[in-house]
Amino acid sequence: MGLWLGLCFGICFLTGLVSHYAQEPSHPIPFPTSPSWGYRLTQGLHVTTGTAAIPLLLVKLWTVYPRLFERLPSGELRRLRALLVTLLERASIAVLVAAAIFQLATGLMNSAQWYPWSFSFRSTHYALAWVAIGALVVHIAVKLPVIRQALGGDVESSELDRPGATEQGVLSRRGLLRTTWVAAAVAVVATAGSTVPLLRRVSVLGVRSGEGPQGVPVNKSAEAAGIGEQQVGESYRLEVVGPSGTVRLSREELLAMPQHDEELPIACVEGWSASGRWSGVRVRDLTALAGATGGEDVVVTSLQESGPFRVTTLQGNFVDDDRTLLALGLAGEPLDLDHGFPCRVIAPNRPGVLQTKWVARLEVQA
Repeated sequence: MGLWLGLCFGICFLTGLVSHYAQEPSHPIPFPTSPSWGYRLTQGLHVTTGTAAIPLLLVKLWTVYPRLFERLPSGELRRLRALLVTLLERASIAVLVAAAIFQLATGLMNSAQWYPWSFSFRSTHYALAWVAIGALVVHIAVKLPVIRQALGGDVESSELDRPGATEQGVLSRRGLLRTTWVAAAVAVVATAGSTVPLLRRVSVLGVRSGEGPQGVPVNKSAEAAGIGEQQVGESYRLEVVGPSGTVRLSREELLAMPQHDEELPIACVEGWSASGRWSGVRVRDLTALAGATGGEDVVVTSLQESGPFRVTTLQGNFVDDDRTLLALGLAGEPLDLDHGFPCRVIAPNRPGVLQTKWVARLEVQA
């Protein structure tokens, strides 16, 4: 059980690092634009393995929790070393259990977009991930001899049991393992449809069904963002600011520029993703109007009045990619207001929270 739980936590940790790095405003090592579905895959794996870890962790805790409450060794001087080792081991396990429960519980809430707390989910989740993986590594190091012996022996062996834990239960050990694996598989299938379209009919617990305006789900609606006709009506102008000055373009002028179509996924940190056929103007063509020569980062500002991702940074390698568009349409139709009308950013292999909607301004960074 611990082996599979460790694998799930390891995959969660690595894919979480990818997601955190992708959301940073600057990248010392450029985040790749290809494959276009890369973030869709890594974040899908992140949420899927995190979901699978929930039943695994519950059963793991059920099997080992009595050890946390066993009597400590006698405090005699000759047994002081054993006492200290036991205390340190239990303290590290307590940290591991607390961090693991926190990570899985808050991750599940995040996937449902429920935030009953005031702290920043992203920074806290990232910090506790290091605590959890560090405590896990320490635990594995301490228990390595036992792990080797257990994995090398028969699963039904009671050789490593704690004293008094030999009474036969309702399930055999193999039965418990198989039941847990089935529970983890059911949890994955019931949620993975948010990422895997083939599973959407059976993923009854998926946070997104795949349905939405123009065939793509919506996280934040125009109403939730405070966007109305007064912001996106005939008076709307996109500002493009660069070395040679400021260019202001209406939606009609944007439509008069060379248009390009790209099939690109939009993948969100909550684990859901969907592909769409986007049409619009290449961002690099727009920045060139304001004197950009290539390779510069671009600060993108939304019409929405507030929100943690109202202002984002589009790194230079994304700006220069032919597939990065200021999208004006989706699925052969004008962009729906909930998808960011009059225009939004869509770029390959980029977190959905950074695919800014209702774009008001593009500012080239020197």
